[in-house]
Amino acid sequence: MQPGRNSPLIYGLLLGVWALVVAWQATEHVRFREESRAALVDRAKDISTTLGIVLRSQRRFGGVVSKERLEASLTELIRQEKTELNGIALLNAAGDLMASAGTGDFQTRGVAGTTEHWDAQTATLVNPVDLGTNLTSDFEGTNPPIILSRQDITNRLATNRMSLPPPRPPPDAAPGSQPAEHPTNLISGPESPGGERPTPPVAAAVANPGRPRDGGFRPRFGRPRWMSEEDYQTLLQKQGAHSFVIVMSTQPLRAACDQDLWLRSIIAVLATISVIGSGLAWRSVTRSAELQIRLVRASELNSHLREMNLAAAGLAHETRNPLNIIRGMAQMLSKQSEAPAEIREKARAIVDETDKVTSQLNEFINYSRPREIRRAKIALNSAVNEVVRTLNHDIEEKKLRVETGGESVSIEADEQLLRQVLFNLFINAIQAVDAGGQIQILMHKISASEAALEVRDDGPGVPPERRQEIFKPYFTTNQKGTGLGLAVVQQIVLAHGWEIECLPNEPKGAVFRISHLKVMA
Repeated sequence: MQPGRNSPLIYGLLLGVWALVVAWQATEHVRFREESRAALVDRAKDISTTLGIVLRSQRRFGGVVSKERLEASLTELIRQEKTELNGIALLNAAGDLMASAGTGDFQTRGVAGTTEHWDAQTATLVNPVDLGTNLTSDFEGTNPPIILSRQDITNRLATNRMSLPPPRPPPDAAPGSQPAEHPTNLISGPESPGGERPTPPVAAAVANPGRPRDGGFRPRFGRPRWMSEEDYQTLLQKQGAHSFVIVMSTQPLRAACDQDLWLRSIIAVLATISVIGSGLAWRSVTRSAELQIRLVRASELNSHLREMNLAAAGLAHETRNPLNIIRGMAQMLSKQSEAPAEIREKARAIVDETDKVTSQLNEFINYSRPREIRRAKIALNSAVNEVVRTLNHDIEEKKLRVETGGESVSIEADEQLLRQVLFNLFINAIQAVDAGGQIQILMHKISASEAALEVRDDGPGVPPERRQEIFKPYFTTNQKGTGLGLAVVQQIVLAHGWEIECLPNEPKGAVFRISHLKVMA
């Protein structure tokens, strides 16, 4: 199985997993937000239940509730629920405000509006006990309470001139006797025989609203006895509590939703990082597998090339023997005096061509031979002088000026391979310069442990675009060259761990510099 062929499938699977995780987190966040809003609505319902209890506890007489006492109780309720509850309001059937506490948009949220209204800071809920019904559902089918201020209650009592119940006979009165008539007062009640006015039930309810009448019995919400049915229905439309509005703060909800969003965003980011990391890991695995396959193929090819190289080197070595025989026979023919001149001239041409082929075969064998480095301490200037003496005949033939200079340096190298490097560089320089030219060989230390060698000539030089190609096998700018001399030099230099480069020589010529030569003490 090749991993590269399965890459689209793996990437698609990772992308699908990432999309699934992100969609899952988004869905969970929406669910959390809806549950938080539902919890806020449930909390408003609990508060509305408390509001119903407050309304019952604030009853005075009949169905009248003191506005001042009611708003004081609502304010206390808001104070206890200050983190969530912003305001409470009671509205009549027309949506007018009857009583309120706290802050909120009460006027625009009547029974004709929506049962829920959400904005950035608050949630306004109408009748959260049973959304969509009026307030009477909270009072078991009874009439809603009438909310009046203390002054309104006093004024209506005085206006309606309500009938008080007959006074009770004194405990010591005879059976069947009639109670004494006393003048009445709507607020103070009938006067006592001693000139004192006992407090009537209604006035007592206003003066002491916390005390129940008739031995603790609290009447249900309904028409007061002192009010006619027509007046009661009219008052019920104007002052009756038909619905109530609760304004809840959404700050805790938003804080919880924001925290949940941050957590789920972190999960989504981690999932993204994981998917990207998995994709990169799979990509690395794929490339590693492909690289291993290429390495195996390259190793097989390298083994095949090594075998071919050995076979070619063996063929070249075996070819030199027939060439030597041909060269010897041609030399014999060229030296026979009785042979025609044309035959002797052709025999000498055979010898020259045979020498060229033999030289190429020798360089090919040197290039294909494995390099086994035997390091030893070598005096660099001595090796340079010895190679110069070896090529003295070629130097004198072209009347060249050869200068050696620099510091006396001893380096670590294979002596035979170093001589071959110097020989090939000198031959290359001799072939490049014209007659009467100049060649310089300089040796100097770069540091206490490193030295460099430079071979300079004043020949035509090497163009910049060819300074890297001249080290490739069979690349040459000399018609008489084989193209393997500098390739052999680079092979030996790299085997020692050195570096070689071709640089321009001012004002003309080329410089071959070998650096990183290890200095021996």
